[in-house]
Amino acid sequence: MPKIHNIAKNTSYLTLALVMQKVISFTYFTLLARYLGPADLGKYYFAISFTTIFAIFIDLGFANVLTREIAKDQSKAQRLLGNVLGLKLPLALIAILAVLGLINVFHYDPFVKILVYISCVSMVLDSFTLTFFSAARGFHNLKFESISSVIFQLIVLVIGYSALLMGGGLIPAMAALALASLYNFIYSLSILVHKLKIAVKIVYDKPIIKMIVNISWPFALFAIFQRLYTYLDSVLLAFFAGDVQVGLYQIAFKIIFALQFLPMAFTASLYPAMSSYWHSNRQQLAISFERSLNYLSIISWPLIIGVLLLADKIVLLFKSGFGTAVLPLQISMISLFFIFINFPIGALLNACDRQRRNTLNMGIVAVFSVILNLVLIPRWQAVGASITVLVSSILMFVLGITVISRIIDYRPVKNLLVLLKSLASAVIMGALIWFGKEYIHILILIPTGGILYFYFLYLFGGFQKEDISSVLKSFKL
Repeated sequence: MPKIHNIAKNTSYLTLALVMQKVISFTYFTLLARYLGPADLGKYYFAISFTTIFAIFIDLGFANVLTREIAKDQSKAQRLLGNVLGLKLPLALIAILAVLGLINVFHYDPFVKILVYISCVSMVLDSFTLTFFSAARGFHNLKFESISSVIFQLIVLVIGYSALLMGGGLIPAMAALALASLYNFIYSLSILVHKLKIAVKIVYDKPIIKMIVNISWPFALFAIFQRLYTYLDSVLLAFFAGDVQVGLYQIAFKIIFALQFLPMAFTASLYPAMSSYWHSNRQQLAISFERSLNYLSIISWPLIIGVLLLADKIVLLFKSGFGTAVLPLQISMISLFFIFINFPIGALLNACDRQRRNTLNMGIVAVFSVILNLVLIPRWQAVGASITVLVSSILMFVLGITVISRIIDYRPVKNLLVLLKSLASAVIMGALIWFGKEYIHILILIPTGGILYFYFLYLFGGFQKEDISSVLKSFKL
């Protein structure tokens, strides 16, 4: 199979799986929130956030190294995998001890501790699943991983929600997550052994271990900073403000997180083209980057304006107890524009051999986010955490965009014009939503608003037919 066709096929698998995974995950979150209420929802996601932070210390960038080095020489797959497993086993033990130790040092509620213990099982299983699938990626195979990610979410949805309906409560719901992780672990291991014919053995080869550690540390730092930036706010909220505030904040967090499949899928397709253009066609690289910002700007603004105006109705999906989640959701939604365009900025830095700068940027933002959360959460609780998300996203954008002009011939004026046209079209759409939301059903109002947005954007010259075809062509190397 030709290499380019293989990339396109893998991208299709991953994109489809990502969309399905997000839909199922958000459906389960909505059902969970409606059934549990803010306090219990906060306990559930505190346990997950707490263990997720420590999960990165089991895989210190090894997954990226494993994929890259196996892709270079597939005959070394077994030795590389064996040494990575040899590194991860003691790290997994240390991570487990750290989780168990800290959760008891801070004297959390015994019930919350049980949730953390069960989530810890998922943490370890998921980390080794990541290793197995990373090895499979080295063979240019994402099909099985894509299928497994969807089945994982289905297991969580069906078993978790069934347990809740039968009166099982939070512990069986968390156990459903551990059961799905166990399925993923067994499935990924079987793919390596039976499909790719790789024997899974622990190996300690000093030269290979040294090589893995030397290559992995920039990836490890970026992942640590990113994990702290993404999940520490929920832990700090639980510590300073309590479980209810964690539950309220999760409404905004999950909606933002669910919508990120749009830039993730787009950037996954664009990144190989950026990498190629960096070495062969710098002019086309600049054009592709500018158009990627235009595309994500066009997509983000109707979402932002729509959620800002319909936040009160959206929150009602999660029952009346979540009414005070409206303001955190509105603040967080403003950050969506910066979150979206930070994806192609980060992709460009990585594609153009500026991954260390990207890691430095994430480190600065992570430290800033922690400090700001420590200041704002005790004062404004979930609202403070949402303000931190907004300010941190802007900071990440500023740190990234200031470097771009040193890499490519970047002309921000074109992006600014599209931004203004997108914003103007979104405001017109917003006027329809504002005046019509009391009279028109939301299921009719949303698509009507979307049509109106793109109609005015087209009239304003925000996009043309050739822009769409050009972006599609940029994915074809």
